[in-house]
Amino acid sequence: MGSPLVSRMQSFGTTIFAEMSALAASTGAVNLGQGFPDTDGPQAMLDAAKAAIDGGRNQYPPGPGVPELLAAVAAHQERFYGIRLDPASQVLVTAGATEAIAATVLALCEPGDEVVTFEPYYDSYAATIALAGATRRTSVLRFPDFAVDEESLRAAFTPRTRLVLLNTPHNPTGKVFTRAELELVASLAREHDAWVVTDEVYEHLVFDGVEHVPMATLPGMAERTITVSSAGKTFSATGWKVGWLSGPAEAVAAARTVKQFLTFVASGPFQPAVALALGLGDDVYDDIAASLQRKRDLLCEALGDLGLDVSRPQGTYFVIADAAPLGAVDGLEFARRLPSLAGVVGVPVSVFHDDPEAARTLIRFAFCKQDSVLHEATRRLAGAREGAAH
Repeated sequence: MGSPLVSRMQSFGTTIFAEMSALAASTGAVNLGQGFPDTDGPQAMLDAAKAAIDGGRNQYPPGPGVPELLAAVAAHQERFYGIRLDPASQVLVTAGATEAIAATVLALCEPGDEVVTFEPYYDSYAATIALAGATRRTSVLRFPDFAVDEESLRAAFTPRTRLVLLNTPHNPTGKVFTRAELELVASLAREHDAWVVTDEVYEHLVFDGVEHVPMATLPGMAERTITVSSAGKTFSATGWKVGWLSGPAEAVAAARTVKQFLTFVASGPFQPAVALALGLGDDVYDDIAASLQRKRDLLCEALGDLGLDVSRPQGTYFVIADAAPLGAVDGLEFARRLPSLAGVVGVPVSVFHDDPEAARTLIRFAFCKQDSVLHEATRRLAGAREGAAH
């Protein structure tokens, strides 16, 4: 009978992250592919989760989220960005940022609508747009600076544009969109009467004094922007799957209508723990970013010493390097071969593109790992570089 999978999803198989992590496990390679830390987040947050479990908060939480987390998200937005929200109507807790994005896109897009996004894009974006029956239109960010191409971006908008799906700081490139770039996106969204959904899960993981500018803070954008974030990246708790979205009450209500039929609710005892974490002092946030910046520097320097052309990220967990000096011709084929070649796993950037030629030999490496892991990975890559030279 063939595959029963609906046609709009048949181009989506096992995610590249699952494939590469399985490859790392089966070969004993150092896993710099999937973006998860190998250390835990703040102890106070971990203790709060244990207390919530011991205190019996193990049944269904309220559909929108536990009240203290709704309030904490609103307080966070005002504290860091001056954004004022009503916790009761303008915030929704989700099963990670992935569900927040899916619920929003499914709620706002009719079949045939168009969604503008940048490529390379996080893989769930393409799948979510397909699930909604919408059409993906992209503008390419090109190595090594990943600057927005205004002509390309303008061409991506049409009368059928329903929303823009924007990720800043950006995975997989590590780019932090500038205020001018965001203002260009905002002006096009207003011109085409489109919603903007901003994935800001790496909002606190920015380096070198670079500013993260939330789209909702730009003039005229609060009423058409749905902001998505989560605890997983900031607080090194990716397995907890505690995310949220915020924005205009009518858009949050629309996303809530869809979300209740996806997971219904999730992460009950973790929600109050994340509420506590969001209220931790500036020193905690600063220390997290400073630690990752140091790890970024370590990996970028090591990759540069191997003769690779490296794009130095301004944020996130990731650095992109051109693996051509290691013998790469096709990024996906090379990534699958890299564990046996060097004992290291990375992710080919081409899988995040509609135009694979834009990233033919680019590999993304995660640096959210212990220093000893990063040192071992670069030692192994150096051996592969020597082998490629002979």
